[in-house]
Amino acid sequence: MTDPQSPHRPLLSIVVPALNEQENVGPLVEQIKRAVVEPDRGGGIDAELIVVDDGSNDATLERLTELAGQYPWLRVLHRRRTMGQSATMFAGIHAARGRFVATLDADLQNDPADLPKLLEHLRHNQADLVQGDRSANRRDNLVRRVSSWVGQTTRKLILSDPIRDTGCSTRVLTADLARQLPLQFAGMHRFIPHYARMIGATIIEIPVNHRPRRAGVAKYGVFNRGLVGLCDCFAVRWMTKRYRDTTAAAPPNRKTPS
Repeated sequence: MTDPQSPHRPLLSIVVPALNEQENVGPLVEQIKRAVVEPDRGGGIDAELIVVDDGSNDATLERLTELAGQYPWLRVLHRRRTMGQSATMFAGIHAARGRFVATLDADLQNDPADLPKLLEHLRHNQADLVQGDRSANRRDNLVRRVSSWVGQTTRKLILSDPIRDTGCSTRVLTADLARQLPLQFAGMHRFIPHYARMIGATIIEIPVNHRPRRAGVAKYGVFNRGLVGLCDCFAVRWMTKRYRDTTAAAPPNRKTPS
């Protein structure tokens, strides 16, 4: 694992989990190059891109390896077994060297062009997390709209979670907060804003772009997202009720009795 305290620390680490996205990783890297690293070939953000291959069984890893030979700011990590989005995101975050961490999905539905805006809001408002909100830009079919509404309503009822689009992967947060997220537990990537709020983080929501999937196969459907998400809500509520602040400070100085 790369030492986050290595001499060169980029401003931003972009972490992307990828599973069987052989047709999307090339365009993704090119879009991040144009929108973040080299916008209009001018001065971009000092950034690194960390793509974590989650045990893909297609050519995703091979294509990423070829791209890494072209772009020094691209780092590729690989997992032999598929362990899911949360654990894969955890691996990328803990390899990140940046002062701030951004996350994106690899399917091109998230727009890398949103990241500079989110980073600017984070720094200007001294926030801990800027969460993307796709609500105004989604063009889902009726089934997906209904399932999204049910999921959002369920989270509000069970967790009192006010975040509109907690499932959006387009976000920027401080590296310190990112490393506190319990993403070693399956499904926790869906509850990043809730957990951040629970530990006292300052969160801002910003509208972001959302695009239809053009290639590859969606990893989540109505059933494996809805039922599993409901069970996860109860698990997170159980964890929330048992959360305890673990910080401690030195006791105040006391005058020595005369």
